Amino acid sequence: MTQDEVLAVIGGSGLYDIPGLEDVERVAVETPYGAPSDEIVRGRIGKRRVLFLPRHGRGHRLAPHVIPYRANVCALKMLGATQVLSVSAVGSMKENIAPGDLVVVDQFIDMTKRRVSSFFDGGATAHVSFADPVCPQLAAAVHEMAAEVLADVPESERPKLHRGGTYVCMEGPQFSTRAESRLYRQWGVDVIGMTNLPEAKLAREAELPYATLALATDYDCWHESEEDVDVGSIIALLQKMVSEARDIVVRLVDALPDHTKSPAAKALDGCVMTRWNDMAVEAQTELAWLLGPHGARRGG
Repeated sequence: MTQDEVLAVIGGSGLYDIPGLEDVERVAVETPYGAPSDEIVRGRIGKRRVLFLPRHGRGHRLAPHVIPYRANVCALKMLGATQVLSVSAVGSMKENIAPGDLVVVDQFIDMTKRRVSSFFDGGATAHVSFADPVCPQLAAAVHEMAAEVLADVPESERPKLHRGGTYVCMEGPQFSTRAESRLYRQWGVDVIGMTNLPEAKLAREAELPYATLALATDYDCWHESEEDVDVGSIIALLQKMVSEARDIVVRLVDALPDHTKSPAAKALDGCVMTRWNDMAVEAQTELAWLLGPHGARRGG
């Protein structure tokens, strides 16, 4: 752990700020992919820098399918992020993950349809490994800090904390049909959401360790004895859960692992198939923030 670590937090539904930030400033960033969801809040907790981006924008303006995922990840990297934590509301696909529980997921299934999922989108090609999409060191730290926070909750009110699980990402913005919900259950997934892909894929290409703290708010629509998911019930439960999520983020800042030891830290090494000089000029310009002077070295 070094003071050079910079935690970027991408807040989902219900999480629109981080308490305790000092020296706060709002930074407007322009990227080769346009502007991110909103201005990025930059500050510090103790001696460590923290970046915060509300994924849906202030006022929840952006639906999941129109979030500028590439601009978001690029902007965070350009501002010095070394690790990314996503805090996301999800539906539970298993009986033992009750609404109110927290899940530190470790796998994803991508069921999105219309989203650009790579920075290498023309004029250059790269194939990064995504077998294990979540950084194990960062996820372990998130789990540890979450356990500490929940230990302070009275036992009778304490939600469960689940280590590991598969997140299926649907396109949205509508919720699942009952048939889809039952199908995902047959696949053995643990939670369902609309936003962590292509976010996690882009973080891997940007060589940023990534982890998700998932806040279970409902049982989607598969559960026979529970009400089907609706926005009102989600918001009501999120208001109770967000304070725990904020406390976890604050503790995580001081417990960040060394990002250079993450599998994501050198994700692009040997994966760029196009030599720098063979890339289209437009691709060189667009990818300069990522490949920079190392483009020639990384080209295959």
